[in-house]
Amino acid sequence: MPDDAAVARDAAEAEAAFAHPAVKPDTTAAYGEHPDQVVDFYAPRGDAGRPAPLVVVLHGGAWRAPYDRHHITPFADFLARRGFAVANVEYRRGSPIPAQAGTGPVAGRWPETFDDVAAALDALPALVRDALPAADPRRTVVTGHSAGGHLALWAAARHVLPADSPWHTGRPAPLRGVVALAPIADLRVAEELAVCDGASAQLLGGGDRFEERLPYADPAALLPTGIATTVVQGRTDIVVPQAVAEAYADAAAKAGEVVGLTLLEDVGHFPLIDPAADACAVVAEEIAQLAF
Repeated sequence: MPDDAAVARDAAEAEAAFAHPAVKPDTTAAYGEHPDQVVDFYAPRGDAGRPAPLVVVLHGGAWRAPYDRHHITPFADFLARRGFAVANVEYRRGSPIPAQAGTGPVAGRWPETFDDVAAALDALPALVRDALPAADPRRTVVTGHSAGGHLALWAAARHVLPADSPWHTGRPAPLRGVVALAPIADLRVAEELAVCDGASAQLLGGGDRFEERLPYADPAALLPTGIATTVVQGRTDIVVPQAVAEAYADAAAKAGEVVGLTLLEDVGHFPLIDPAADACAVVAEEIAQLAF
């Protein structure tokens, strides 16, 4: 249980990250018919003289309906100001009303949350050609924060999903890499630690379906991917503790794959997406190392 000082610090970091006004995209395109099946595009700021690397952003919020892509638009704009082309993906999340006997919105929809992330990534090359000509899709990096970090890792691992998965692909995604920010990267460990009040089990449809669906949804079970992967984690994160990132890195090592793990001192959960925080600049550098 975090102490009062840790809770106060987390609240202050969250307030700082969410204090930035939302930044309107340059354009928005749909990848499906549902209102949440859209991608916001941010062109790289300035004249780079050549197409810019594409960063695909998957927002967090425990896969719950109240948290949509708008809270991460300042981060998307920050990346655009660093010379990246950015695609900020929306996807269907859990019901906005509490589950029966629950106290808050349900985390995620099965299978719709995964349907949408797969469909968005599949549609992006064509969407980018029309909506974001300044982007170079051959240099694509996927990043995501918290629950979005889980989805980023999962999206890069579709080629190692079980063969009967509807999201399985026959080959690895053409990515330069993944930079996962405080990701819910090991669903079993996340449940053991009660991360986001049991959100991982809710994502998979409840405790009765958790073990059955884990092989189709858990990044720690989908290794090795053969895709360069870095996890950026704050050491003082009390939302998604460091132990979750370490469990994923350990699972990768056991599978014969090296995953970069960048641990930031005196950094919690939210500075990773706060453009005013030093941690956010570290994230941009990690993305640049893969993209350029």
